[in-house]
Amino acid sequence: MHYLQQIAFVLLAAVAVWFFSRKISQVRRNILLGKDEDFSDQPNARWNNVLLLAFGQKKMFKNPLVAVMHFIIYAGFIIINAEVLEIILDGIFGTHRLFTGPLGGFYNFLINCFEWLALGVLVVCIIFLVRRNILKLKRFISRDLDGWPRSDANYILLTEIILMSLFLTMNAADTTLQARGVGHFAEHITGDFAVSSWLKPLMSGWSDVALMSIERVCWWLHIAGIFAFLNYLPYSKHLHILLAFPNAYYARLYPEGKMRNMPAIQNEVLYAMQPELAPSESGETPSFGAKDVTDLSWRNLLDAYSCTECGRCTASCPANITGKLLSPRKIMMGTRDRLEEVGKNINTNGSFQPDGKSLLHDYISVEELRACTTCNACVEACPVSISPLEIILELRRSLVMEESNSPQEWNSMFSNVENNFAPWKFSPDERDAWVTQ
Repeated sequence: MHYLQQIAFVLLAAVAVWFFSRKISQVRRNILLGKDEDFSDQPNARWNNVLLLAFGQKKMFKNPLVAVMHFIIYAGFIIINAEVLEIILDGIFGTHRLFTGPLGGFYNFLINCFEWLALGVLVVCIIFLVRRNILKLKRFISRDLDGWPRSDANYILLTEIILMSLFLTMNAADTTLQARGVGHFAEHITGDFAVSSWLKPLMSGWSDVALMSIERVCWWLHIAGIFAFLNYLPYSKHLHILLAFPNAYYARLYPEGKMRNMPAIQNEVLYAMQPELAPSESGETPSFGAKDVTDLSWRNLLDAYSCTECGRCTASCPANITGKLLSPRKIMMGTRDRLEEVGKNINTNGSFQPDGKSLLHDYISVEELRACTTCNACVEACPVSISPLEIILELRRSLVMEESNSPQEWNSMFSNVENNFAPWKFSPDERDAWVTQ
Protein backbone atom coordinates (compact mmCIF):
# COMPACT_ATOMS: atom_id res chain seq x y z
CA MET A 1 0.00 0.00 0.00
CA HIS A 2 2.88 2.32 0.87
CA TYR A 3 4.50 1.76 -2.54
CA LEU A 4 1.20 2.41 -4.31
CA GLN A 5 1.08 5.86 -2.72
CA GLN A 6 4.63 6.58 -3.90
CA ILE A 7 3.79 5.47 -7.44
CA ALA A 8 0.60 7.54 -7.44
CA PHE A 9 2.49 10.58 -6.21
CA VAL A 10 5.29 10.26 -8.80
CA LEU A 11 2.70 9.91 -11.58
CA LEU A 12 0.77 12.92 -10.32
CA ALA A 13 3.94 15.02 -10.11
CA ALA A 14 5.12 13.92 -13.57
CA VAL A 15 1.78 14.73 -15.20
CA ALA A 16 1.61 18.13 -13.46
CA VAL A 17 5.16 19.08 -14.48
CA TRP A 18 4.58 17.90 -18.07
CA PHE A 19 1.40 19.94 -18.54
CA PHE A 20 2.99 23.00 -16.92
CA SER A 21 6.14 22.73 -19.05
CA ARG A 22 4.09 22.37 -22.24
CA LYS A 23 2.00 25.46 -21.52
CA ILE A 24 4.99 27.55 -20.42
CA SER A 25 6.81 26.62 -23.64
CA GLN A 26 3.77 27.87 -25.58
CA VAL A 27 3.77 31.12 -23.61
CA ARG A 28 7.48 31.56 -24.37
CA ARG A 29 6.85 30.87 -28.07
CA ASN A 30 4.00 33.40 -28.10
CA ILE A 31 6.20 36.08 -26.52
CA LEU A 32 8.94 35.47 -29.07
CA LEU A 33 6.47 36.06 -31.90
CA GLY A 34 7.19 39.73 -31.28
CA LYS A 35 9.94 41.67 -33.00
CA ASP A 36 13.45 41.25 -31.66
CA GLU A 37 15.02 43.81 -29.33
CA ASP A 38 18.33 43.83 -27.52
CA PHE A 39 18.29 44.21 -23.73
CA SER A 40 21.81 43.05 -22.95
CA ASP A 41 23.02 46.47 -21.83
CA GLN A 42 23.65 47.64 -18.24
CA PRO A 43 23.27 44.27 -16.46
CA ASN A 44 23.98 45.83 -13.06
CA ALA A 45 21.10 48.27 -13.42
CA ARG A 46 18.85 45.43 -14.59
CA TRP A 47 19.63 43.21 -11.60
CA ASN A 48 19.02 46.23 -9.41
CA ASN A 49 15.53 46.45 -10.94
CA VAL A 50 14.92 42.78 -10.17
CA LEU A 51 15.89 43.29 -6.53
CA LEU A 52 13.93 46.50 -6.03
CA LEU A 53 10.87 46.04 -8.26
CA ALA A 54 10.32 42.27 -8.24
CA PHE A 55 11.77 41.04 -4.93
CA GLY A 56 11.46 44.29 -2.98
CA GLN A 57 8.18 45.41 -4.59
CA LYS A 58 9.38 49.01 -4.32
CA LYS A 59 6.47 50.59 -6.20
CA MET A 60 3.87 48.73 -4.13
CA PHE A 61 4.97 50.64 -1.04
CA LYS A 62 3.43 53.85 -2.30
CA ASN A 63 0.43 52.47 -0.38
CA PRO A 64 2.17 50.94 2.67
CA LEU A 65 -0.78 49.02 4.16
CA VAL A 66 -1.72 47.28 0.92
CA ALA A 67 1.97 46.73 0.18
CA VAL A 68 2.53 44.91 3.48
CA MET A 69 -0.50 42.67 2.88
CA HIS A 70 0.62 41.90 -0.65
CA PHE A 71 4.14 41.22 0.60
CA ILE A 72 2.78 38.64 3.07
CA ILE A 73 1.12 36.72 0.24
CA TYR A 74 4.23 37.07 -1.91
CA ALA A 75 6.51 35.88 0.90
CA GLY A 76 4.13 33.01 1.55
CA PHE A 77 4.41 31.92 -2.06
CA ILE A 78 8.21 32.14 -2.07
CA ILE A 79 9.08 30.86 1.41
CA ILE A 80 6.46 28.18 2.02
CA ASN A 81 7.74 26.45 -1.13
CA ALA A 82 10.61 25.20 1.08
CA GLU A 83 7.99 23.21 2.98
CA VAL A 84 6.55 22.00 -0.33
CA LEU A 85 9.99 20.61 -1.20
CA GLU A 86 9.84 18.37 1.87
CA ILE A 87 6.36 17.17 0.92
CA ILE A 88 7.52 16.32 -2.60
CA LEU A 89 10.54 14.38 -1.34
CA ASP A 90 8.38 12.57 1.24
CA GLY A 91 6.01 11.62 -1.57
CA ILE A 92 8.78 10.30 -3.79
CA PHE A 93 10.71 8.36 -1.12
CA GLY A 94 7.80 7.37 1.09
CA THR A 95 9.31 9.14 4.12
CA HIS A 96 7.73 11.29 6.82
CA ARG A 97 9.12 14.74 7.62
CA LEU A 98 12.40 13.99 5.88
CA PHE A 99 14.12 17.20 7.00
CA THR A 100 13.67 16.71 10.75
CA GLY A 101 16.90 14.69 11.02
CA PRO A 102 19.26 16.89 8.98
CA LEU A 103 17.91 20.19 10.34
CA GLY A 104 17.42 19.20 13.98
CA GLY A 105 15.96 21.96 16.13
CA PHE A 106 16.10 24.43 13.24
CA TYR A 107 13.35 22.38 11.61
CA ASN A 108 10.82 23.43 14.26
CA PHE A 109 11.85 27.06 13.86
CA LEU A 110 11.23 26.87 10.11
CA ILE A 111 7.83 25.19 10.41
CA ASN A 112 6.77 27.69 13.05
CA CYS A 113 7.74 30.52 10.68
CA PHE A 114 5.83 28.83 7.86
CA GLU A 115 2.75 28.49 10.07
CA TRP A 116 2.74 32.16 11.08
CA LEU A 117 3.21 33.03 7.45
CA ALA A 118 0.39 30.68 6.44
CA LEU A 119 -1.88 32.36 8.98
CA GLY A 120 -0.90 35.76 7.59
CA VAL A 121 -1.64 34.62 4.03
CA LEU A 122 -5.01 33.24 5.11
CA VAL A 123 -6.03 36.48 6.85
CA VAL A 124 -4.80 38.74 4.03
CA CYS A 125 -6.61 36.66 1.39
CA ILE A 126 -9.85 37.09 3.34
CA ILE A 127 -9.24 40.86 3.50
CA PHE A 128 -8.58 40.99 -0.24
CA LEU A 129 -11.79 39.03 -0.92
CA VAL A 130 -13.69 41.58 1.16
CA ARG A 131 -12.07 44.48 -0.71
CA ARG A 132 -13.02 42.98 -4.06
CA ASN A 133 -16.51 41.67 -3.35
CA ILE A 134 -17.96 43.61 -0.42
CA LEU A 135 -16.21 46.99 -0.32
CA LYS A 136 -15.98 46.85 -4.14
CA LEU A 137 -13.13 49.28 -4.67
CA LYS A 138 -13.59 51.19 -7.91
CA ARG A 139 -10.68 49.64 -9.78
CA PHE A 140 -12.00 46.14 -9.00
CA ILE A 141 -15.53 46.73 -10.32
CA SER A 142 -14.48 48.25 -13.63
CA ARG A 143 -16.00 46.89 -16.83
CA ASP A 144 -12.50 45.73 -17.79
CA LEU A 145 -12.91 42.85 -15.34
CA ASP A 146 -16.40 41.69 -16.32
CA GLY A 147 -16.62 37.92 -16.66
CA TRP A 148 -13.65 35.64 -16.24
CA PRO A 149 -11.04 38.20 -15.03
CA ARG A 150 -13.10 39.04 -11.93
CA SER A 151 -13.72 35.36 -11.14
CA ASP A 152 -10.04 34.55 -11.73
CA ALA A 153 -8.93 36.79 -8.86
CA ASN A 154 -11.50 35.27 -6.49
CA TYR A 155 -10.54 31.71 -7.44
CA ILE A 156 -6.89 32.38 -6.63
CA LEU A 157 -7.67 33.94 -3.25
CA LEU A 158 -10.00 31.06 -2.32
CA THR A 159 -7.37 28.54 -3.41
CA GLU A 160 -4.76 30.20 -1.20
CA ILE A 161 -7.15 30.08 1.78
CA ILE A 162 -7.85 26.38 1.21
CA LEU A 163 -4.16 25.49 0.78
CA MET A 164 -3.13 27.31 3.97
CA SER A 165 -6.00 25.71 5.92
CA LEU A 166 -4.98 22.26 4.70
CA PHE A 167 -1.36 22.91 5.72
CA LEU A 168 -2.31 23.92 9.27
CA THR A 169 -4.83 21.09 9.68
CA MET A 170 -2.29 18.55 8.43
CA ASN A 171 0.26 19.74 10.99
CA ALA A 172 -2.30 19.65 13.81
CA ALA A 173 -3.27 16.04 13.01
CA ASP A 174 0.38 15.06 12.59
CA THR A 175 1.53 16.44 15.95
CA THR A 176 -1.48 14.91 17.70
CA LEU A 177 -0.54 11.50 16.31
CA GLN A 178 3.07 12.09 17.39
CA ALA A 179 1.94 12.78 20.93
CA ARG A 180 -0.06 9.54 20.94
CA GLY A 181 2.93 7.54 19.64
CA VAL A 182 1.05 6.22 16.61
CA GLY A 183 3.06 4.31 13.98
CA HIS A 184 5.64 6.16 11.92
CA PHE A 185 4.45 9.50 13.31
CA ALA A 186 6.29 8.69 16.54
CA GLU A 187 9.61 8.25 14.69
CA HIS A 188 10.10 12.01 14.33
CA ILE A 189 8.84 13.92 17.35
CA THR A 190 8.65 17.63 16.54
CA GLY A 191 6.34 18.78 19.30
CA ASP A 192 3.61 21.33 18.80
CA PHE A 193 3.86 24.05 16.20
CA ALA A 194 2.94 27.69 16.78
CA VAL A 195 -0.40 28.00 14.96
CA SER A 196 -1.61 24.46 14.27
CA SER A 197 -1.55 23.77 18.03
CA TRP A 198 -4.65 25.98 18.24
CA LEU A 199 -6.56 23.32 16.29
CA LYS A 200 -5.48 20.37 18.43
CA PRO A 201 -8.24 20.71 21.07
CA LEU A 202 -10.76 20.18 18.26
CA MET A 203 -9.12 16.81 17.52
CA SER A 204 -8.73 15.53 21.06
CA GLY A 205 -11.75 13.24 20.86
CA TRP A 206 -10.95 11.78 17.45
CA SER A 207 -9.72 8.22 17.01
CA ASP A 208 -6.25 7.42 15.70
CA VAL A 209 -7.73 6.11 12.44
CA ALA A 210 -9.72 9.31 11.92
CA LEU A 211 -6.66 11.47 12.57
CA MET A 212 -4.51 9.42 10.22
CA SER A 213 -7.19 9.81 7.54
CA ILE A 214 -7.36 13.57 8.12
CA GLU A 215 -3.59 13.88 7.95
CA ARG A 216 -3.37 11.90 4.69
CA VAL A 217 -6.32 13.65 3.07
CA CYS A 218 -4.88 17.07 3.93
CA TRP A 219 -1.42 15.99 2.73
CA TRP A 220 -2.74 14.80 -0.63
CA LEU A 221 -5.12 17.71 -1.17
CA HIS A 222 -2.40 20.20 -0.24
CA ILE A 223 0.16 18.91 -2.72
CA ALA A 224 -2.45 18.15 -5.40
CA GLY A 225 -3.78 21.69 -4.94
CA ILE A 226 -0.28 23.09 -5.41
CA PHE A 227 0.17 21.08 -8.61
CA ALA A 228 -3.24 22.28 -9.82
CA PHE A 229 -2.34 25.88 -8.94
CA LEU A 230 0.94 25.48 -10.85
CA ASN A 231 -0.95 24.50 -13.99
CA TYR A 232 -3.57 27.19 -13.50
CA LEU A 233 -0.96 29.96 -13.41
CA PRO A 234 -0.22 30.10 -17.18
CA TYR A 235 -3.94 30.62 -17.87
CA SER A 236 -4.35 33.27 -15.19
CA LYS A 237 -3.30 36.85 -14.54
CA HIS A 238 -1.28 35.38 -11.67
CA LEU A 239 1.36 34.31 -14.17
CA HIS A 240 2.94 37.59 -13.04
CA ILE A 241 4.15 35.64 -9.98
CA LEU A 242 6.75 34.10 -12.30
CA LEU A 243 7.12 36.72 -15.04
CA ALA A 244 7.52 39.75 -12.77
CA PHE A 245 11.21 38.84 -12.38
CA PRO A 246 12.22 38.72 -16.08
CA ASN A 247 9.89 41.65 -16.73
CA ALA A 248 11.75 43.74 -14.16
CA TYR A 249 15.10 42.66 -15.60
CA TYR A 250 14.13 43.62 -19.15
CA ALA A 251 12.57 46.95 -18.16
CA ARG A 252 13.57 49.86 -20.36
CA LEU A 253 16.32 51.93 -18.79
CA TYR A 254 15.98 55.17 -20.74
CA PRO A 255 14.07 58.06 -19.13
CA GLU A 256 10.36 57.48 -18.64
CA GLY A 257 8.28 59.31 -21.22
CA LYS A 258 10.99 59.22 -23.87
CA MET A 259 9.49 58.20 -27.21
CA ARG A 260 11.53 56.15 -29.60
CA ASN A 261 12.03 57.48 -33.10
CA MET A 262 11.41 55.24 -36.09
CA PRO A 263 14.57 54.89 -38.23
CA ALA A 264 12.46 54.10 -41.30
CA ILE A 265 10.74 57.49 -41.03
CA GLN A 266 14.01 59.29 -40.40
CA ASN A 267 15.45 57.65 -43.51
CA GLU A 268 12.44 58.65 -45.63
CA VAL A 269 12.96 62.28 -44.63
CA LEU A 270 16.69 62.01 -45.25
CA TYR A 271 16.19 60.47 -48.71
CA ALA A 272 13.67 63.19 -49.60
CA MET A 273 16.22 65.88 -48.73
CA GLN A 274 19.22 64.03 -50.14
CA PRO A 275 18.01 61.62 -52.88
CA GLU A 276 21.56 60.58 -53.65
CA LEU A 277 21.68 58.72 -50.32
CA ALA A 278 18.66 56.53 -51.13
CA PRO A 279 19.48 52.85 -51.80
CA SER A 280 19.63 51.99 -55.49
CA GLU A 281 17.50 48.89 -55.12
CA SER A 282 14.12 49.21 -53.51
CA GLY A 283 13.74 46.58 -50.82
CA GLU A 284 10.68 45.52 -48.94
CA THR A 285 8.36 48.43 -48.17
CA PRO A 286 8.63 49.13 -44.45
CA SER A 287 5.53 49.10 -42.30
CA PHE A 288 5.01 51.68 -39.61
CA GLY A 289 3.71 51.03 -36.13
CA ALA A 290 1.84 47.88 -35.19
CA LYS A 291 -1.49 46.46 -36.33
CA ASP A 292 -1.27 43.05 -34.68
CA VAL A 293 0.68 41.47 -31.84
CA THR A 294 3.42 40.17 -34.15
CA ASP A 295 4.23 43.78 -35.08
CA LEU A 296 5.00 44.61 -31.44
CA SER A 297 8.28 43.99 -29.63
CA TRP A 298 8.66 40.73 -27.69
CA ARG A 299 9.15 43.02 -24.70
CA ASN A 300 5.62 44.39 -25.20
CA LEU A 301 4.27 40.84 -25.32
CA LEU A 302 6.13 39.93 -22.13
CA ASP A 303 4.45 42.97 -20.59
CA ALA A 304 1.06 41.62 -21.61
CA TYR A 305 1.65 38.26 -19.93
CA SER A 306 3.14 39.94 -16.83
CA CYS A 307 0.13 42.17 -16.20
CA THR A 308 -1.66 41.32 -12.94
CA GLU A 309 -4.75 43.39 -13.85
CA CYS A 310 -4.43 45.33 -10.59
CA GLY A 311 -5.83 48.45 -12.25
CA ARG A 312 -3.35 50.93 -10.79
CA CYS A 313 -2.55 52.11 -14.32
CA THR A 314 -6.20 52.79 -15.13
CA ALA A 315 -6.85 54.40 -11.73
CA SER A 316 -4.05 56.92 -12.45
CA CYS A 317 -4.96 57.55 -16.11
CA PRO A 318 -6.31 61.11 -16.54
CA ALA A 319 -8.21 60.12 -19.68
CA ASN A 320 -10.01 57.33 -17.82
CA ILE A 321 -10.64 59.53 -14.79
CA THR A 322 -12.41 62.08 -16.99
CA GLY A 323 -14.73 59.42 -18.39
CA LYS A 324 -13.03 58.56 -21.66
CA LEU A 325 -13.02 55.00 -22.97
CA LEU A 326 -9.28 54.45 -22.56
CA SER A 327 -8.17 51.97 -19.88
CA PRO A 328 -4.46 51.05 -19.89
CA ARG A 329 -5.35 47.81 -18.08
CA LYS A 330 -7.69 46.86 -20.93
CA ILE A 331 -4.91 47.62 -23.43
CA MET A 332 -2.74 44.98 -21.74
CA MET A 333 -5.62 42.50 -21.34
CA GLY A 334 -6.61 42.90 -24.99
CA THR A 335 -3.00 42.36 -26.11
CA ARG A 336 -2.74 39.17 -24.06
CA ASP A 337 -6.12 37.90 -25.30
CA ARG A 338 -5.12 38.46 -28.91
CA LEU A 339 -1.72 36.84 -28.34
CA GLU A 340 -3.40 33.79 -26.79
CA GLU A 341 -5.72 33.57 -29.79
CA VAL A 342 -2.77 33.73 -32.19
CA GLY A 343 -1.06 30.99 -30.14
CA LYS A 344 -4.13 28.73 -30.37
CA ASN A 345 -4.20 29.32 -34.12
CA ILE A 346 -0.58 28.15 -34.36
CA ASN A 347 -1.30 25.12 -32.16
CA THR A 348 -4.16 24.12 -34.47
CA ASN A 349 -2.57 24.81 -37.86
CA GLY A 350 1.16 24.40 -37.21
CA SER A 351 1.74 28.01 -38.26
CA PHE A 352 -0.38 31.11 -38.07
CA GLN A 353 -3.17 31.21 -40.60
CA PRO A 354 -4.86 34.60 -41.21
CA ASP A 355 -8.10 34.77 -39.25
CA GLY A 356 -9.35 38.15 -40.39
CA LYS A 357 -8.66 39.72 -36.99
CA SER A 358 -6.04 42.04 -35.59
CA LEU A 359 -5.17 43.65 -32.28
CA LEU A 360 -6.05 47.05 -33.73
CA HIS A 361 -9.81 47.47 -34.23
CA ASP A 362 -10.85 43.96 -33.05
CA TYR A 363 -9.37 44.17 -29.54
CA ILE A 364 -8.42 47.82 -29.12
CA SER A 365 -10.54 50.56 -30.63
CA VAL A 366 -9.57 53.82 -32.32
CA GLU A 367 -11.45 55.77 -29.64
CA GLU A 368 -9.32 54.24 -26.89
CA LEU A 369 -6.07 55.04 -28.67
CA ARG A 370 -6.96 58.66 -29.41
CA ALA A 371 -7.88 59.32 -25.78
CA CYS A 372 -4.30 58.75 -24.59
CA THR A 373 -2.38 61.92 -23.70
CA THR A 374 0.98 60.06 -23.48
CA CYS A 375 1.45 61.43 -19.96
CA ASN A 376 3.16 58.20 -18.80
CA ALA A 377 1.07 57.97 -15.61
CA CYS A 378 0.20 54.33 -16.33
CA VAL A 379 3.88 53.32 -16.59
CA GLU A 380 4.75 55.18 -13.42
CA ALA A 381 1.89 53.49 -11.51
CA CYS A 382 2.68 49.90 -12.59
CA PRO A 383 4.43 47.87 -9.86
CA VAL A 384 6.61 46.06 -12.41
CA SER A 385 7.06 48.87 -14.97
CA ILE A 386 4.74 47.51 -17.64
CA SER A 387 4.22 50.05 -20.43
CA PRO A 388 0.74 50.21 -22.00
CA LEU A 389 1.93 53.49 -23.53
CA GLU A 390 4.37 51.75 -25.87
CA ILE A 391 1.61 49.57 -27.29
CA ILE A 392 -0.72 52.57 -27.64
CA LEU A 393 1.94 54.54 -29.53
CA GLU A 394 2.70 51.69 -31.91
CA LEU A 395 -0.99 51.13 -32.68
CA ARG A 396 -1.53 54.86 -33.21
CA ARG A 397 1.42 54.98 -35.58
CA SER A 398 -0.19 52.24 -37.63
CA LEU A 399 -3.51 54.10 -37.64
CA VAL A 400 -1.98 57.34 -38.85
CA MET A 401 0.79 56.13 -41.15
CA GLU A 402 -0.68 52.93 -42.58
CA GLU A 403 -4.41 53.74 -42.61
CA SER A 404 -4.28 57.56 -42.79
CA ASN A 405 -6.79 57.41 -39.97
CA SER A 406 -6.49 60.53 -37.87
CA PRO A 407 -8.75 63.40 -36.80
CA GLN A 408 -8.96 66.47 -39.02
CA GLU A 409 -7.23 68.56 -36.36
CA TRP A 410 -4.24 66.24 -36.50
CA ASN A 411 -4.17 66.31 -40.31
CA SER A 412 -3.99 70.11 -40.26
CA MET A 413 -1.07 69.96 -37.88
CA PHE A 414 0.68 67.30 -39.98
CA SER A 415 0.22 69.45 -43.09
CA ASN A 416 1.66 72.47 -41.34
CA VAL A 417 4.67 70.51 -40.12
CA GLU A 418 5.24 69.15 -43.64
CA ASN A 419 4.93 72.52 -45.38
CA ASN A 420 6.02 75.00 -42.74
CA PHE A 421 8.26 72.87 -40.52
CA ALA A 422 6.09 73.86 -37.52
CA PRO A 423 2.59 73.05 -36.25
CA TRP A 424 1.32 76.55 -37.08
CA LYS A 425 0.26 78.21 -40.34
CA PHE A 426 3.29 80.44 -40.64
CA SER A 427 5.70 80.42 -43.53
CA PRO A 428 9.25 79.41 -42.61
CA ASP A 429 10.28 82.85 -43.88
CA GLU A 430 8.14 84.40 -41.16
CA ARG A 431 9.56 82.26 -38.36
CA ASP A 432 11.32 85.19 -36.75
CA ALA A 433 8.04 87.04 -36.58
CA TRP A 434 6.03 84.36 -34.77
CA VAL A 435 8.90 83.34 -32.49
CA THR A 436 9.18 86.83 -31.11
CA GLN A 437 5.45 87.34 -30.69
